[in-house]
Amino acid sequence: MPRVFTLGDTTRLTETLRQAVDESVTPGGVIVCGTRGGERHAITAGTIGEEAGAAPATEHTLYDIASLTKVVATWPLVGRLLDVGLLELDAPVRDFLPAISGEAPSGQATIRQLLTHTSGLRAATRLDHYRGAEAPLHELLCREPLEHEPGTHRYINRGYILLGLALAHMGGLPLEALAGDLWDRIGMTSTCYGPLARRPDVAPTEQRIPCAPRVWGSVHDDNAALLGGIAGHAGVFATPLDLARYAEHLLTAYSDDQSEPGEWLHASLVGQVTIEPGLRRGLSWILADDGRLAYHHGWTGTSLYLAPHTGSYLVICTNAVYYGHARGRLVPLRDLALKTLAAT
Repeated sequence: MPRVFTLGDTTRLTETLRQAVDESVTPGGVIVCGTRGGERHAITAGTIGEEAGAAPATEHTLYDIASLTKVVATWPLVGRLLDVGLLELDAPVRDFLPAISGEAPSGQATIRQLLTHTSGLRAATRLDHYRGAEAPLHELLCREPLEHEPGTHRYINRGYILLGLALAHMGGLPLEALAGDLWDRIGMTSTCYGPLARRPDVAPTEQRIPCAPRVWGSVHDDNAALLGGIAGHAGVFATPLDLARYAEHLLTAYSDDQSEPGEWLHASLVGQVTIEPGLRRGLSWILADDGRLAYHHGWTGTSLYLAPHTGSYLVICTNAVYYGHARGRLVPLRDLALKTLAAT
């Protein structure tokens, strides 16, 4: 039986989220915790931001989920194409991209290495350096020299950009169409790639230039923005409710590993490389508590946590980047989320 969240759990989560709002870590936020069986608790605090007037943050607010794109779009689509034999985990990514002639050192990175951030590709991604280039993006990325010997963990967005390009090429459709079909099947009716209209149910993010309008409805990530807002590493907007539906879908599939994407999720939660003591990287997911917990964060202030063995999950959606870099200031809330699931 999935573990049910207690009143103490929800009280502590509520207090910590409200404290984050009171201390201007984020203008508002939403936590959804629940189980694969459909138990669901929504905790809300604060507003979406000044631009949206007094609109409160709710489970229907659309957030730029940033790097959660990796596990909400790219990771499940990789699993789907692996299942039908269009991708191979230990084959080089260049095999799944339009033909490249000549040397392509970064194109030799395997799908597994890209998923686990062990490819050795350049960590700094500056697609603006490719402005005016005549070659297509996949060639520009693949022809770059490696920065490190493959095998060492180093978080690299460009690997997921390559994965997004490979998915579109092998799937025969734009990335947003492949992802949209996936989300429709799950019932994630609000999840999409941007851009979106500047409206009260869309959370604005960062003010890049003093006195200029905030980024609002457009992707926060610069490299994804250069790709039209559609990329394998960032660009997706989702509501807390849709992320809860996604978590329930994954946990249900995990409990029956014959259903999609149950087998893929089982395989992905096997540690591939150590990140730091106590943390390992699976296929996309970060693994903690000896592999019992899987999670991923988004730069804008989002997180998704799974406890497959107990059938429990926790979603955090904030636009903490509204006030600048969000990572450090969200540590208390994210730590509590991990601790709460670890106790299930």
